[in-house]
Amino acid sequence: MTNQTVSILVVDDEPPIRKLLRVGLGSQGYTVSEAPNAKAAIEILQTERPDLILLDLGLPGMTGLELLGKWRGDGLDIPVVILSSRTDEAGIVSALELGADDYVTKPFGMNELVARIRVALRHKFQQQGEKPVFHTGDLSVDLVKRIVKVEGKEVKLSPKEYDILRMLVQYAGKVLTHQLLMKQIWNDSTDVQYLRVYVRQLRQKIEKTPDQPRYIITETGVGYRLREVE
Repeated sequence: MTNQTVSILVVDDEPPIRKLLRVGLGSQGYTVSEAPNAKAAIEILQTERPDLILLDLGLPGMTGLELLGKWRGDGLDIPVVILSSRTDEAGIVSALELGADDYVTKPFGMNELVARIRVALRHKFQQQGEKPVFHTGDLSVDLVKRIVKVEGKEVKLSPKEYDILRMLVQYAGKVLTHQLLMKQIWNDSTDVQYLRVYVRQLRQKIEKTPDQPRYIITETGVGYRLREVE
């Protein structure tokens, strides 16, 4: 799908932000429509179906979180990328748990935003099912044989380390919250320290420089993202 056929709904109460997004995304070939509040966004979705929604959390009246909750509760499956202030970690986590696909923090760069949009759209349009072997940079993960290699050499992972990596691979490019990873892997979300310990061990095995990871990126206060290396 080319940018020219992709429509994006921007839901934000700040006119300068809407203008920035209209001009910036328009220059990238996207078609942009705008809504200043939840009511207008709901009305637009009654007649239009955008390919992706950029949603500000700090909307007047019905908040972005409330609007996202309503949409997901109604079964709306359009990808949603959150726009948030840099200090609103709790809101970002809540939005991801409600079903947001990703987030960017204000102020943001257009290149970063477009990259997030492309990842969210790719997950929407890709065929269902996992690829048997995932590659990024020097890392490869065989999801059938459960074999992990770095620079062609097999790396032995513990079951929990592999489970974490497998989840990150399944959602490569997207952020996974601490709570989601804990629930899926430990069936618990009470002690994130377990997760941090295993991620540190995992980085020691797959990263050339664990303190400056190339693959498993920390989203501070939120979770982790597997970076897809060009």
